[in-house]
Amino acid sequence: MEPTAHSQQEASTPSSTETAEDLALKLNVAVRDSNTEDVLLLLEKGADVNSRADSGWTPLQSAVQANNEELVQLLLDRGACPHARKDNGGTAFTEAAIVGNVNILELLLKRGVNINDHDDNGFTALMEAAWYGRVEALEFLHSKGANVNLRRAVSEEKAKLHKGGATALMDACREGHFSAVKTLVQKMGADVNIRDNKDSNALIHALKKGYCAKERYESAVSIGRYLLQHGIDVNSKNECGKTALILAVEMQSPDLVEALLEKGEIDIDDADEEGNTALMVAVEKNDYNIAKLLCEKGARTDVGNLIAVANRKRAPKLALLLRQHNARFIPENLEDWEPNSKRWRDQLKNLYKIYRPMIGKLKTFQYIQQRIQNTSRGGIYLGLHGGTEVAVRITRSVEGDEEKRFFEQCGNCEHLLKLFQFEKDRGYTYLCFPLWERNLEEHLQDPEEQMDYKDALRMIFQAVRELHSLGFAHQNLHPSDFFIDLGGKIYLADFDNRRKLIEGKKDLVNSDLEALGRLVLYVLTGGRKPLQQVSTEDLAADSPDYHEALDLVHSLVSHDERGLEGLSKHPYFWSKQSRFKYLKSIWNKIKSLPNRKAVFHALNAMNHSPYPQWTNEIDECVLKSMKNPPEGKRYNYKNTITDLLRFIRNLDEHPTDRISRRIGDHTEYFLALFPALTICVHNRLRQSPSYSHLADIQDSPL
Repeated sequence: MEPTAHSQQEASTPSSTETAEDLALKLNVAVRDSNTEDVLLLLEKGADVNSRADSGWTPLQSAVQANNEELVQLLLDRGACPHARKDNGGTAFTEAAIVGNVNILELLLKRGVNINDHDDNGFTALMEAAWYGRVEALEFLHSKGANVNLRRAVSEEKAKLHKGGATALMDACREGHFSAVKTLVQKMGADVNIRDNKDSNALIHALKKGYCAKERYESAVSIGRYLLQHGIDVNSKNECGKTALILAVEMQSPDLVEALLEKGEIDIDDADEEGNTALMVAVEKNDYNIAKLLCEKGARTDVGNLIAVANRKRAPKLALLLRQHNARFIPENLEDWEPNSKRWRDQLKNLYKIYRPMIGKLKTFQYIQQRIQNTSRGGIYLGLHGGTEVAVRITRSVEGDEEKRFFEQCGNCEHLLKLFQFEKDRGYTYLCFPLWERNLEEHLQDPEEQMDYKDALRMIFQAVRELHSLGFAHQNLHPSDFFIDLGGKIYLADFDNRRKLIEGKKDLVNSDLEALGRLVLYVLTGGRKPLQQVSTEDLAADSPDYHEALDLVHSLVSHDERGLEGLSKHPYFWSKQSRFKYLKSIWNKIKSLPNRKAVFHALNAMNHSPYPQWTNEIDECVLKSMKNPPEGKRYNYKNTITDLLRFIRNLDEHPTDRISRRIGDHTEYFLALFPALTICVHNRLRQSPSYSHLADIQDSPL
C-alpha cells in the first residue's frame, strides 16, 4: 500500500520535535500492529528500518512474529537486515521457524541466511520448529539442508554445567509433538540415541513433563512407545539419575512400564541419585498395578522401607503384595565412612549411602554426577569394589574381555594402569581400576596443584617404554591418558583403544616419539596451551633446563637413533650436581687418553661454539687467580671448550676460600654462567664415532 499525496506531504516535513528514537518506537509499534500504511509513512519520514525495540527486536523480526508475509517482504525491500540479532542472538529466521511459515523461511533463505545458524542458547531454526511442532517447517528446512542431528551449541561455561547438547528430536519429544517426532525419525533420519550434555537421550526428554496434563501424558506415552519401536537405548538417565523406567513409573503409566520391561535390556533395579528404584517409586505413589507388574518381573523387594512406606500410605493391599514377594523391613545402619580420595570425596560418600544394585562385589552408578572422565568409548565412573575406591569402565562383554586381557598384561608394569578387579552382569563387563585423583591435563590446569616436571616426565617416559615393551604403540598420547594418584604417581592408560601392535613397524614407534615430544612441551609449559598448539617457542628461555629440554624435544621429534630407552637417560633428566660432575669427569677422561688431541679436535672444532669468548664471562679475579695458582704452573686458558672443561675441573679440584667466597657454590655458578655447555659437550662426544662412549653418564664417576 502506497501513502496518499497528503501523507507524502506530511512525511516530507516531519515534526521538528520527532526524533529518530521516536520514529523507531512508532515503527516497531506499527509493525506489531501489522499497520502497513503507518509503516510506509514512518519509513518515508526516515525511520530506521533496522532500529531496535526492547530486547533488541527489529521491525523485521516483529513482522515475522506477526506472521505477516506482505510486511516481511516490504521491510526486506526497504533494506531490513535478515541477519540482525535480538539480545538473545535470535534472528528473523529462527523466529520464522517458531511461527512455522515456510514462505517467510524461503524469503529469508534467498537473502543469504545460514540455515544452521543458531542463537546464543544454541537453538537453530530446525530446533525451534521442532520445539513448537511445526511439521511443515521441519520438512522444508530439512529439504534445504538443515542438519537434523545437530546438537545444541552452548558456551564453555554452560557446557561445564552440562547444559546444551540437545537435538531437534529431543525438543519435539520434550514438548510432546508426536507428529514432529515421527517426521524427524521416519522422514529425516534423526538419530534417536544421541545424548545431550546431561547424558539424556530423546526418550528421557519425552518423559520429562509427561505427567503434567492428560494430553501431555498421552503424547508422552505415544512418543515413548514409538521410540522404543525404533531402537532407543532404555538405559539413558536424566540429570537426577532417573531411568526411563523410573520416569514412566512417576507418570504412573503401566502401558509404558510394560513396554520398557518387554525390551529386556533395562535394569529393573536401577536407582536414581537418591537411591530410589522403580518399585520404590511405585510404592511411594501407592500404585498397586505398577508395583504388581514390577514385582512379577522380578524387581528386588529387599531394598528400602517398602513395607513401612505402604503402611504410611494406608495401603494394606499393597503391603500384602510386597510381603508375598518377600519384602522385609531392613533397618538402615550405615557406619560413618571417609574416603581416601580428596577430589571425589563427596561423590563417593553419596555412592556409599544410597542404594545401588550390587554387581558382584561392585557398587557403581552410571550417571553423570558419578562420571569422572569421558573417553571416545564411553565414560569412566566411580565405584566401590568390596569397599575399595575404584574407577569403573563399563563395556559390552566381548569388548570387555579384550580390554581385560590387555590390562592384565600391565600387571607387572610400574607406570601402566593395572586392573584391580572385574565383574560381569547382563552382557556387560565392569573393569575396576585403582582410583586416580586427576589426569595430567586436569592437574596442570589447576593453579593450586604443584608438580615436579622432571619427575613427572621420568614417569611418563617409563610408562611409554613399558607399553612398547609389551609390543604396543599407544598412537594417541594425550595428557588426559595419564592419571595421577594421591601419592603423585603417574600411570598411562588407553581407554580409547587406539593402541596398535608394533610388530616391527618403526613408524608406529616414531609416531609415539613425536607425540611424546609434544607432551614434553605441554608439561614444561604448564599446560597453558592445548597440546596441538604448544611449540618450542613457549619454553621459558631462562629455565635452567632450557637447552636440555629443547634438545630432548628435537631428539624425540626427529626419531633419534637412541630411541626411547636411550632418551630416557638424556641430560635433561640429570640433576644439576650430575651435570657438573659430568663436565668435570670429561676432562679427567680426556687427559688420560693416549690420543687426546683427536678428542680435543672433536670438542673444539665447532662451527658455532656456544661460548666462543668464555674467558670474558668468568669473574676477572677468579680467572686471574686460576691462571696463576699459588701452587702449580702458570697456565693461560684459551677460549676453547676443552680449556673451559679444564678450568672447571681445576677450580673445583683445587678450591680456595677466596674463590669460593667470590662465586659461591661452584655447581650453581658454572651451570648458570654456561647453561648450554652440558648438552653441547654431550652431543659433540655422542656424535663422534670414536668417542661416543664418553658421552654416557654411567661412564662418569657420578
